[in-house]
Amino acid sequence: MSRRTPRTPRHLTALALTAACALLLPAGPAHAGGTRAEAAFDVLVFSKTAGFRHDSIAAGISTLRALGDQNDFSVTATEDAAAFDPAALAPYEAVVFLNTTGDVLDDAQQNALRSYVDNGGGYLGVHAAADTEYDWPYYHQLVGAHFKSHPAVQQATVRNEDRVHPATAHLDPTWTRTDEWYDYRANPRPEVHVLQTLDESTYDGGAMGADHPITWCHPQGEGRSFYTGLGHTAESYDDPAFRNLLLGAVRYTAGQAPADCSPPAGSRPTEAETYTSAAGVQPAGHASASGGQTLGYIDDGDWAGYASLSTEGASAFTATVSSAGAGGTIEVRSGSPTGPLLGSVRVPVTGGWETFTTVSTTLTASAAGPLFLTFTGGSGALFDIDAFTLGTDSTTKALNQNVHLFYYPWYGSPAVNGDWRHWQQGGRTPPDDIGADLYPALGPYDSADHTRTVAQHMEWIARSGAGVLVYSWWGRGGYEDRIARGVLDAAQKQGIKVAWHLEPYSGRTAASTAADIRYINTSYGDHPAFYRSAEHGGKGAFYVFSSLDITDWTALDEVTGDSIVLAQTTDTSKIQHFSGMYTYDGIAGATAPGWKQAGDYARAHDLVWSPSVAPGYIDDRAVPGNTTPTVDRADGAAYDRQWDNALAPATGGTPTWVSVTSFNEWHEGSSIEPADSTPPAGHGYQTYDGAYGLTGEAAETAYLDRTAHWAERFRSTLD
Repeated sequence: MSRRTPRTPRHLTALALTAACALLLPAGPAHAGGTRAEAAFDVLVFSKTAGFRHDSIAAGISTLRALGDQNDFSVTATEDAAAFDPAALAPYEAVVFLNTTGDVLDDAQQNALRSYVDNGGGYLGVHAAADTEYDWPYYHQLVGAHFKSHPAVQQATVRNEDRVHPATAHLDPTWTRTDEWYDYRANPRPEVHVLQTLDESTYDGGAMGADHPITWCHPQGEGRSFYTGLGHTAESYDDPAFRNLLLGAVRYTAGQAPADCSPPAGSRPTEAETYTSAAGVQPAGHASASGGQTLGYIDDGDWAGYASLSTEGASAFTATVSSAGAGGTIEVRSGSPTGPLLGSVRVPVTGGWETFTTVSTTLTASAAGPLFLTFTGGSGALFDIDAFTLGTDSTTKALNQNVHLFYYPWYGSPAVNGDWRHWQQGGRTPPDDIGADLYPALGPYDSADHTRTVAQHMEWIARSGAGVLVYSWWGRGGYEDRIARGVLDAAQKQGIKVAWHLEPYSGRTAASTAADIRYINTSYGDHPAFYRSAEHGGKGAFYVFSSLDITDWTALDEVTGDSIVLAQTTDTSKIQHFSGMYTYDGIAGATAPGWKQAGDYARAHDLVWSPSVAPGYIDDRAVPGNTTPTVDRADGAAYDRQWDNALAPATGGTPTWVSVTSFNEWHEGSSIEPADSTPPAGHGYQTYDGAYGLTGEAAETAYLDRTAHWAERFRSTLD
């Protein structure tokens, strides 16, 4: 990456260099390969403290100097804030805030740092850099999040979400180390690219929940920002893995090592208070908001317009919101406050004006005018909006066709089907009393309701990032077979492909299974949504559930020439005549028994390996008295653990695909489909409340969004 401004040290005048050097501590410079002018690039390390002072600062400076000596960059250390002057900053490609605390810069120095970064410089914050400059909104945006609290120093497991970035590429999927683990005032994920998170189940005192970012990066103006919460202890700086993380961070922020640090939506959010026209609303100060302000004082009927934001091509809207009022709805419109309605999203009550959550929606209409947000709700103050992102076709990431969701089209209701199907399992009496421990946000729907239910399912699946649904199929002429084409049609509209889950109907044999595959290929193979694997010669995919029930699968040899057929097992002695393996079992994913061996075998024999991951398992209401173990969701930690197992070569064996159990197997409580946050009372239903730190309505889509996160992470391992 090159600079956009003429600040390179090789072009400074002698006078500017003299003035800059005069501001630095005498013991500051450490030169790589001799003088600073001979180094490939130059780094300023700033460690001033106006609050708690870390004993590890000296070790950190020493480590950065050693890294500079070994990697051809110079390091200059200072605690003199006068170094934050345009001329003094000009020689440096990056500035490191090493365990700074409190208010360390005056107004002029703040302006110098802001100009430096926004015009192409790099910022690297280490640990207590998040305990710095609380009252400066720009710094909050620069560092990404401010420190809130921490438990005692202890060992914990770090999950490495991005193993491509130069700071984390050397690490395994998980990393166990001892440090002081910060909680932050807000989750930075909507505005940054998260590289590492903490597994709060592995230590005591974490307060952010299942989604606890600890290291992240993001673009800042024309420059680059990187922050890590690691680095409290002096011992950290002796750890080769942490030293390599710092080296990669320095090289990235200095513009020497390119990396994709784009926030989730592909572009930085818009501060909601930067409207160009409005009625009723005005900015409201909030210390924990990005930029220190929100769009506030929102009442029913108010609106805000953004003349510079076009809705042309917009496909999604995401906003960070808070509400200690009535909550309400954001309407996304084009051209005027009463212009075409592109979509709307409900804003839940979050419990406080400083308590933020994220809401999002798919935009189902299109128009080319400027963006307008219109607000509706009850009486009094409704909610505040911190920032929002308007996703367009150019920023929406493609679906990952290597992520497959098991999809169940077996549900029915009297309104569509004439009677209940499946919802009454376990002796239940729908609609309020159903055979599931979670209650769907759509209520007990009918899988043949293609206009409402299935269309909504496909929107949600697209939101999850999964590119393929695996359709539960129970034989020719059955209910699922009769409605399959409608599901294919709905999937096509969202760019989703359909593979097939061949279920163990009565009388199934190897020969009938081969005939079923021929039938499906003939009946549906010409549909645009029919999944064909480009990596496997355009073959369709068929998962065979309970394949171990049949011992001789020789008949499959007739169809595996033009179809991928997977056995449900990790026992490689049981897959003769198959094209590969999958597991389905949502309980086993927690420990991944046999996964690595199966994956290694598949890779060595050019077979497909598709381990299955699940967010949890519970079937108490569907199968009363069943002794099948329950897998608690643990606010999302269980799902993350299974994904970690699948993607880590040491446990998952390098998967071809990852299959998710399930989109909507409600009987077994393994669904990622949105579950009602306020289900019918008196039946003991669970909810997704608490998933990834979300509550209420905001939690209903938590597992869709987390699947999208993992789908993108899986994609990065395949690139």
